[in-house]
Amino acid sequence: MSKLKSIFKSWKVIILVIVLLLAILAISPRPWQDGLAIRSVAKDSAAAVAGIQNPKAGVSPVALERVLAVNNIEITTEEQYGQIVGELPVNTTFILKTSKNIYSVTVKPAIEVITLNETEEQVISEFDAELNQTVNKTIKVNKTQEKVIGAEDIGLRVYQAPTDNIRKGLDLSGGTRVLLKPQEKVSNEDMDILIEGMKQRLNVFGLSDVTIRPTDDLAGNTFILVEIAGANVEEVKELLSNQGKFEAKIANQTVFRGGQDITSVCRTAQCSGLDSRRGCSLQGDSYVCGFLFSISLDPEAAKRQAELTKNLPVDYLQGEGFLNESLELYLDNELMDSLRIGESLKGKAVTDISISGSGTGFTQQEAVADALTNMKRLQTILITGSLPVKLDIVKTDSITPVLGQSFSKNILLVAVLTIISVSLVMFIRYRKMIIVLPVVITLIAEIVILLGVAAVIRWQLDLVAIAGIIIAIGTGVDSQVVIIDEMLRKEQQSFSNWKDRIKNAFFIIMASYFTLVVAMIPLFTAGAGLLKGFALTTIIGVSIGVFITRPAFAKMTEVLLKDEH
Repeated sequence: MSKLKSIFKSWKVIILVIVLLLAILAISPRPWQDGLAIRSVAKDSAAAVAGIQNPKAGVSPVALERVLAVNNIEITTEEQYGQIVGELPVNTTFILKTSKNIYSVTVKPAIEVITLNETEEQVISEFDAELNQTVNKTIKVNKTQEKVIGAEDIGLRVYQAPTDNIRKGLDLSGGTRVLLKPQEKVSNEDMDILIEGMKQRLNVFGLSDVTIRPTDDLAGNTFILVEIAGANVEEVKELLSNQGKFEAKIANQTVFRGGQDITSVCRTAQCSGLDSRRGCSLQGDSYVCGFLFSISLDPEAAKRQAELTKNLPVDYLQGEGFLNESLELYLDNELMDSLRIGESLKGKAVTDISISGSGTGFTQQEAVADALTNMKRLQTILITGSLPVKLDIVKTDSITPVLGQSFSKNILLVAVLTIISVSLVMFIRYRKMIIVLPVVITLIAEIVILLGVAAVIRWQLDLVAIAGIIIAIGTGVDSQVVIIDEMLRKEQQSFSNWKDRIKNAFFIIMASYFTLVVAMIPLFTAGAGLLKGFALTTIIGVSIGVFITRPAFAKMTEVLLKDEH
């Protein structure tokens, strides 16, 4: 008991205990945490209308809002949630209980707009370039009919609720990692614009929990690393590999561009979806399905359209008049579609127009899905505009959540086996349990403190970061062996007192520490920054050991061995 008191009276051990408690507080372990954490809420979805909000940036994992029950049925897994919500009928209201509130969510119908052969008169407002004013005009348009084709997704993306504040990287949680390289040199200002545009594009598309950061390699090449939890790699590649330069041209003259020339893009079922006029057709070995959605132009873009069309000749086809030039839609300088312009639009500054395109697939279902994905991507580009430079995809990684969970379990098992193995080797080497016990205590404390630091600085732990932890633990054990060996020196040897022995041990430890830190610094940028997690975790880990756990271990060992030696 007296030895225990002596140990806890030491300021070195007191500092270790305080830091350890702070680390546990930062990690905030909650093994009882239940439900599914909300990753994101789609804009204008049923969940958003009900009042559920997107998680705020920087919120700790255990503080995320969690789905607990649907219609009083407790939710425990993602599969159960998907099955229950997926079977809810259209236009029904259900009760969604979360860790913060209780919401009434109404399932929206998925609607397809069908164009009928009947016509009706509509009054539209147009800007007349010749009169320089807005005029009302009555036109005849085909009647449309809405058809319910199923239920819309309620717009919640969820995942198993985290039980601590340790942020897991894609290797452990699942998702997509993309390494991009600009095709031309980018200034710091353009890099900020580029990253902001990419974030906006991914958020508009419905992807959240996104990390985008610039990084360099040792050769001075600039890269952009994008990490997205729970995203499909093909979606991300399509969004990020293209610059997204959208232009609409008449007679090779640009009428409007994606971004600032477009004031609004329709994304609801009432004015976007499959094009019923074109439908789906079998062309060769594959199906082709068309999509259609409406956009609103800036008045200046509408004026340009009026100027470019006012002198164009009119051709007649089956009794209908069309201008002899079409509105051609280009995406990244490739012709995407060509739309005929009716004679009624000649010289008229129309602000509301329709955009169309298509999707393909080996089955009609695949073609429909491809068409809707292409439509969503084009809508995103029209809203956000083009990126400052075109990007090349250097590398992509996609990890399923199942594989990530398997990695996590294996890492935990390896950690336990490592501690047992170290303890066993130490016991065989020194034949004293009184030596093994402080080794195990400091080893566990070092791991907990390192994880606590990662939680505080919001560092995501992936496989390379785990490798850094292993390196830190290895150097820690090595330092402990040095300390123990110095403690067990015989009196007649050159270092005859405890103070000199500890000083000699820490001389060796500090030399090893500075050598390792210097070796890790270049890895911050080597390999396009992909080894940054390894380098950072290693440096933090060995620093914690040298300045916190090693001094406390030396004091514990001194007290425990002093009377025996």
